[in-house]
Amino acid sequence: MKILFVTPECAPWVKTGGLGEVSAALPKALAERGHDVKVLMPAYRSLQCLLDQGQVLADIPAQGAWPAARLVQAAPSVCQTAGFTLWLLDCPELYDLAGGPYQNESSQDHATNAVRFGWLSQVAARLGSDLSPVPGWQADIVHCNDWPTGLAPAYLSRLPGRAASVMTIHNLAFQGLFPLSEAARLALPDEWLTVTGLEYWSQLSFMKGGLQFADAITTVSPTYAREIQEEPLGFGLQGVLRDHADRLQGILNGIDTAVWNPAVDTFIPQRYDASTVQTGKRANKAALQARCHLNLDPQAMLFGVVSRLTEQKGSDLIVQAVPDIMAQGGQLVMLGKGDADLENALRYMAQQHPGRVHVSIGFDESLAHLIEAGADCFLMPSRFEPCGLNQLYSLVYGTPPLVHATGGLADSVVDEVTGFVFTPPTAEALVEAIARAFSRYRDPAAWDRLVQGGMGQSLDWSCSASRYESVYRNLRLRVI
Repeated sequence: MKILFVTPECAPWVKTGGLGEVSAALPKALAERGHDVKVLMPAYRSLQCLLDQGQVLADIPAQGAWPAARLVQAAPSVCQTAGFTLWLLDCPELYDLAGGPYQNESSQDHATNAVRFGWLSQVAARLGSDLSPVPGWQADIVHCNDWPTGLAPAYLSRLPGRAASVMTIHNLAFQGLFPLSEAARLALPDEWLTVTGLEYWSQLSFMKGGLQFADAITTVSPTYAREIQEEPLGFGLQGVLRDHADRLQGILNGIDTAVWNPAVDTFIPQRYDASTVQTGKRANKAALQARCHLNLDPQAMLFGVVSRLTEQKGSDLIVQAVPDIMAQGGQLVMLGKGDADLENALRYMAQQHPGRVHVSIGFDESLAHLIEAGADCFLMPSRFEPCGLNQLYSLVYGTPPLVHATGGLADSVVDEVTGFVFTPPTAEALVEAIARAFSRYRDPAAWDRLVQGGMGQSLDWSCSASRYESVYRNLRLRVI
C-alpha cells in the first residue's frame, strides 16, 4: 500500500513534542511491514542541509497565494537511517524562516502560518489524487497529523481519483485558528465557510476541516477518544467528534525500542534488561545522582520528571508535592522548560533543598535517558494527556510511572500493578499516590513485582501499526 504520511514534525530533525517522535516511529513500523511509506514535511531552515544531496521529484508552479515550490526526496543514506522515504516541500519563502516550525525567535506565531500549512495540505492532497505531481506515484492513503495538515482531507475531497484520508489528533487543544478572511488565499470555497464546514466561532479552523472531511479519524489512545467527545477536552469540537463518532477510534501509541530500550541505550552508563534490572538501575541511579549533584544515597527514593513545565502537565502539582517528597526522605530530578512562573518556582525548590532536588531548565537528550534509567519512580501528573510517551519509556526502563488517570496514561498504567494512578488532578490526590509509592518502595520484593510488571509488556509499534493497517484497508474498500 502507498501511504503518504503528512506531518509538520519528524524526529530527529524537528520535534516539539510527541508528534515528532510518532512521525518518525510509526512510518518506520509501517515500512517494515512492507508498505511504501513517504513522509512529507516542510523543508524548514533546519532541514535545508538535506536538500543539497536530495533528488528533485517535481517542480510545483505557483498557485494563487502559494509560491512556486519543489518536492525533494532526501538522499538514500538519510532515508535508510530513518527507515522510510523522506519527502521535503521546498519553498524558502514560506519555510526557510528563523525560529521553529510554528513560531519565530520571539515565540510569536509566524505571520504566514495559514499559507505555510495550507500549501503543505494542498500538495499532500495532490499526491493522493490523479493530479499527483510525481510521475508514477499516487498515494492510496493520505495520513494527516494535527491541525497543520487539517486542510488536506478537505482539498482531497474535491480532487479526481482521490486516496482515502486519515486524520490523527495528537492534541486537540491546538486547532489552527485563523481569520475567515484567509479563506480566499487558501482557495476554500464559500460553502465550506459555515458552521457545518470549517467555520469555528467566526474563525477558520484547520483542525475542524480535517475532522469534517477525513474518511477516518484516529487519536492516540482509546480513553482520549472518549474524552474529546465531551467538555472540557473537546475544546469546542466535541459536537463535531460526536457527529463523526462512527469514524473515530483511539489507537495507543507505541515507542521506538531502537531508541528507548535500556538494553541498547547508548546514553546510559550501564545497560540492562529485566533479568539485570536491579544492578543496572543501581548503577544508573548513582550516575544520575552524581550528574545532578544529589546526595549519593542509594536508599533515597528518587523521583524523575521530563516534561514541559505547564499546568496541563501538572507541573504546579509537583511544586506543591515537593515538601511531602522531602519529608519522606525522597529526591527529585526535573528536566524541562515552559512557563516562567513554574520554572522560577522549581528553581526556588532546588535552592531550598540542595542535594535533594535538581532542576534543569531546557532539554537534554542524554539527561532524559538517564532520568528514565536512574530514577526509581517517574512522575507524570498531567491534567490531560492524549497519549504520553514518557510513561511508556518508564515502563520499559523499570521505572514505575505515577500518573493521573487521563488519556493514554489511564490506558497504559495499571494502578499497583505496573505503576500508580490517581484522580482527581489535585495536589492532595498526588501526595496520597506518592505516599503509596513510598510504602511500596520500602518493600523490595513488592517493588520488584511492580518493575517486572512494567518491563514484561510489549510496547513497541508492532501492535499499533497493525491497527493502523486495519484502518487503511477498511478505508480502501470503502473509497474504491
